[in-house]
Amino acid sequence: MIPTYIDISATLTRSLKLHQAPIAISFTETRPERIQAYDGNAPAGCRFWEEASARAFVTAPADHHLCAIGMYTHNLPSSTAQDEDLGDALKVFSDLGYLRAQDIPLVPKLQKQSKHVVYAPLSETPLTPEVVLLFVDASQTLILSEATQQLEAENPPAMGRPACAIVPQVVNTGRAALSLGCCGARAYLDVLTDVVALFAIPGLKLAAYTERIEALASANATLTHFHALRRRDVGAGKRPTVKESLAVLMASS
Repeated sequence: MIPTYIDISATLTRSLKLHQAPIAISFTETRPERIQAYDGNAPAGCRFWEEASARAFVTAPADHHLCAIGMYTHNLPSSTAQDEDLGDALKVFSDLGYLRAQDIPLVPKLQKQSKHVVYAPLSETPLTPEVVLLFVDASQTLILSEATQQLEAENPPAMGRPACAIVPQVVNTGRAALSLGCCGARAYLDVLTDVVALFAIPGLKLAAYTERIEALASANATLTHFHALRRRDVGAGKRPTVKESLAVLMASS
């Protein structure tokens, strides 16, 4: 039986003990009629991530107009005024030494251009997601990094500013990535606290990642118990072998 996005979302949430629903992000040339158009006023494109935890909606480039950086990373059609905004932002960043001219080519930019972006809870996504975004802590990232190492044969890149660049990074490469966010995203998103980071999974590998995450979460839980018992015994002056500690683990299960 092929799992549904409801099943996958539930498995990810349960296995990782997520506090925020997984978010699905999709790109499309035409606005799907059955999806509600965004009706708010977002200060930055990353704000859509938080709002998408509660409902599905589709955005047009005009909905991103206050976020020149997000329009750049998502390769959205822009106006002359928005291009001027981007230039002004880059000048400020350069003057502060935050993002220098030589740093700009290192910022991922979506290779394709689309007119609309669809955001939704993964469990309710009306389209096949190109990126699934998770809000995670260090413990959850541990399991995700292990899944990435097994599926990609390498560790996920740990990205910094801008946070929105994680989306083109994953779409362009087809590989998962970790983002530590940026000061802007942390100002605009209530959920992105000091102990939270972002992890993005390519939509085409979602089923494989979910299977590995579920298995690794279970393994980590068992091994955590094993190490806790072993620490207790060593702290009590014992010198157990691995086999002896395993026997204690089995007896306590």
